Order: sequence, then C-alpha cells, then structure tokens
Amino acid sequence: MAYDLDNKMVIGVSSRALFDLTAENEIFEKQGLEAYCRYQVEHEQDILKPGPGFQLIKSLLRLNDRGGGRNLVEVIVMSRNSPDTSLRVFNAIAHYGLPITRAVLASGASLAPYLTAFHTDLFLSAYEDDVQCAIDSGIAAGIICTDCTARVIPMPTSQIRMAFDGDAVLFADESEMIFKEKGLDAFEENERAHAREPLAEGPFANFLKKLSDLQRELGPENCPIRTALVTSRCAPAHERVIRTMRAWNVRVDEAFFLGGLEKKDVLKAFGAQIFFDDQSVHALSAAQEVPAARVPYSSAGVMRHFEQAAEI
Repeated sequence: MAYDLDNKMVIGVSSRALFDLTAENEIFEKQGLEAYCRYQVEHEQDILKPGPGFQLIKSLLRLNDRGGGRNLVEVIVMSRNSPDTSLRVFNAIAHYGLPITRAVLASGASLAPYLTAFHTDLFLSAYEDDVQCAIDSGIAAGIICTDCTARVIPMPTSQIRMAFDGDAVLFADESEMIFKEKGLDAFEENERAHAREPLAEGPFANFLKKLSDLQRELGPENCPIRTALVTSRCAPAHERVIRTMRAWNVRVDEAFFLGGLEKKDVLKAFGAQIFFDDQSVHALSAAQEVPAARVPYSSAGVMRHFEQAAEI
C-alpha cells in the first residue's frame, strides 16, 4: 500500500532554510552555477551548519514521537539543487539525525507544481519566486531571512513556538489596505464598525487551523505546540481579531497587541522558533533576535496592486 500524506502536516523546506548555505549561495551569485556545483561536490563530506529553519523542523519532527505509531508531520526537502549536488544536504540530515527521507530536487526548475502534488501545508524557502507561487496557490509560505544575526537560536526542541502577524498573514489584507490608503484613524474606525464581522482568511489561516486541530489532538496538558499572535494592532482594533479567532474555532496561546511597538523583543521573550510577517521591515527586525520569514502578498491581492502602483 502506498504511503499516504493525508491527515499529516506536510512541511516543505528548502536546503537554504534548513542549513546555513550563506557561503555557497555567495559562490553561486558571484561565480555562477558551475562553480557552485563543483564546490558542493568537493565539500560533500563537510557537514553544513544548521540554518534559520533548523530548530523549527527538528521540533516539528519530534511530534511524531507522540503519534502513537502514526506520523503527525512529514518534512520534505524541496530544493532547486540537482540530485548530483544534493548529497551534502543529505549527509547533513543524517549527521543531525533528522528523520527526513523524502525530497524534491528540481535542478533549477520551479518548485511550484510539486507543492500541490505533495499536499504541502507550509513551505519555507529563501527563493522568493517559489514562495510567491506557493502563496498564489493558497499555500502558507514564507521567504526565510538568511542574512541575519539569528541564523540559529539555541532553543529547546521539546516545544514548537510559532508566531504570526495578523493582517495579510493570518487575515486577509483588506484592513491593512485601509490603513495604507487612509491612515490609522480610518483603520480603527473600520475595525470598530465591523468588530462583530470575522476577518477574511489570509494565507496562513488554514495552517493555523491545522495547528489548532493538532493541539486539540495532543491535548491541553503539556502541549508541545504553542502559538502567538504578534500584531501592530491595538484597542479598539483588537476585538475583531478575538472574535475572528472564535469564529474560526482556533487556539492562539498568546496574543500581543503592540500598537506600533517594536516586535523583536516580544518575539525573543516568547522564544519564537519562527515568526511570519508580511512587511520586510518587521521581518528583518525580528530576524535580529529570532528566525523570521516574510509572507509576500498574493499576486491577485489588493496590497500587491497597491505596492506596484507605488513603485510606478
């Protein structure tokens, strides 16, 4: 009987998100593909250091210890590397004892078609085009920050700690568009007027729902998953968020309504293994303290059109 990915949380992770390939990527950008491939083959036995997504992936894989013989999580390496240059990545996977056995090695081709084929719930990559395609396909995805001081945060792997921005990440970007176009007062008035109307789902809504279902399955006592909402919203814009979570029947363990305060210190205190935000300024700031990823706007979304108009 074929292995079934249904009823599992499927995480796609690129080699640059899983391991620190900063030097190798610099070779690729400055010297080209041939030099990069030659370097990887020549250094196959040199173990790669953990990258920004390593601790999160390690923690997610440990959930399978609680599955009662059933894997709850499947992690698949999804890389633009060729099969010939991938041995170094697999050697590192074996060295760290990560139970990852499946991979997509596309030799420079787009990974987008394979994200749906593997029923991917979350995709982490440093390559923006693939992440954009994932978002446009309705898959939660983030461009992981690799140029940061917090490439690896020594975190205990017994608990998964994931943090999310609200607008344009968990929720759709309509309210953020009002803020961008009309300012804070108009935004707050809109949220006050629609406080009892749930926000539309954003690119990470389904992923949060699946996380919440997993939390319920694992039970409330000593749950290995802890989530946080870290948003620039504040009162009175908080009520609509809380009512939306109720309407979705999802669990968020901690919520921070910061009203424009810096997010990175709160994320450090929370101990986030990953933080997702739609704005580069917040993602890059957070990445100074914790692993972070930027969530691009949907190509068909109002914020993408707003950004494109602003660039003209």
